[in-house]
Amino acid sequence: MPVFENILANFALHVNLDAAEQACIKSVLQHQRLKKNEILLETGATCRNIYFVDKGCLRVYNRDREGSEHNVLFCPENWWAADMTSFSGQVPAYYNIAALETTELFYFSYQSLEQLYIDVPKMERFFRILAQNGFSLYQRRINSIISRSAEERYLQFQHLYPKLEQRIAQKQIASYLGITPVFLSMIRKRNG
Repeated sequence: MPVFENILANFALHVNLDAAEQACIKSVLQHQRLKKNEILLETGATCRNIYFVDKGCLRVYNRDREGSEHNVLFCPENWWAADMTSFSGQVPAYYNIAALETTELFYFSYQSLEQLYIDVPKMERFFRILAQNGFSLYQRRINSIISRSAEERYLQFQHLYPKLEQRIAQKQIASYLGITPVFLSMIRKRNG
């Protein structure tokens, strides 16, 4: 039986839900468990759900023409994950999403979330704020990539994802930073 404590606390960051609204939300929330390295979404498929990470960590990434993977986002506990363009427009996904460790998720399907906006209008406000925060995060990430050194990006990663560094592979962090694992080791030694 899933425990809803974390996701309800996440909603409470932006909206106050009464008992009836919480019950309505719980009735459409679905639960999923992923094994480490299990793929949740592949490029080209349609992102039919928006996911809340209850435990574990997801990564959002794409592959270039040579097959190299580029992490664009990590989603540890209390983060939301989706290919938002795919989810919002119900079009093929640009990104892949996979579990970096065993991960417990709650999720809403596109249809259930659209109905929830009608049944619990506060949820539309919650997801609007979530979308605004996500857009701001992406803008800061783009600015960081084009205007900061690798060392500055690493320090920013540590600030954005405290304690995640001890949980995931160095190659995943290096991919996120746009550097090699060897260069990341050098940066870590300098900042050790």
